[in-house]
Amino acid sequence: MSQPIPAGALAGRTALVTGSSRGIGADTVRYFAQAGANVVINFRNKAPRAEKLAAELRELGVEVLVVGADLTDSASVAEMFAAVKDRFGSLDILVLNASGGMEGGMAEDYAMTLNRDAQLGVLDAALPLLDDGSRVVFVTSHQAHFIRTTPTMPEYEVVALSKRAGEDALRERIPGLAERGIGFVVVSGDMIEGTITATLLERANPGAIESRRESAGKLYNVSEFAEQVALAAVEPIPADNTRLIGDVSSFGGQ
Repeated sequence: MSQPIPAGALAGRTALVTGSSRGIGADTVRYFAQAGANVVINFRNKAPRAEKLAAELRELGVEVLVVGADLTDSASVAEMFAAVKDRFGSLDILVLNASGGMEGGMAEDYAMTLNRDAQLGVLDAALPLLDDGSRVVFVTSHQAHFIRTTPTMPEYEVVALSKRAGEDALRERIPGLAERGIGFVVVSGDMIEGTITATLLERANPGAIESRRESAGKLYNVSEFAEQVALAAVEPIPADNTRLIGDVSSFGGQ
């Protein structure tokens, strides 16, 4: 992995990434730890995987807290941030990465519960720990960000609509966050090779990945996209609070 943020640049700071035991979340946490940040690894039900990552990152000389939490359960979220407060006292970077909705066996409204309601719940629970100069990053996809103007695959539509609803609800918080000196940025990427979402989409719609790759010319892999998420936590925030990663011409973007 490359090192997008200079070593030591985040020394003394603390970053929490939701859904960070694997995939984009795990690589984002790695980038923060490489830059010297103390990190919080959040997982839902894969404790051994989260602990393995924690052991790896502790070798970098940073503090690592592993906290299991169901983001759709407010009590569980409250316990997570109580643990963060107890260990670190405050939080400098919050990355809202965890999402879902294509899993089997979930309630009909699960996508909206996780991708909108839980995102707001996590932000609200984190606010007492966020100070002037801290940053909140929301991770989404072009398929969700542009869903109001560009249709997506039927298999992903429910998820896309719920993630866009989450993005819109979070954007309504920007003025209040700004008053407290808290920055907010949305990072939107095209379909990411190697993610669980891409795997589920490919299973439901064989050929979907290759078709999108041909249209876009290139698809980012997990590590490449995670690098952009990590940079969004430290680089200047765009005027529209949005970082678009990869080709957007197919979505009507510039």
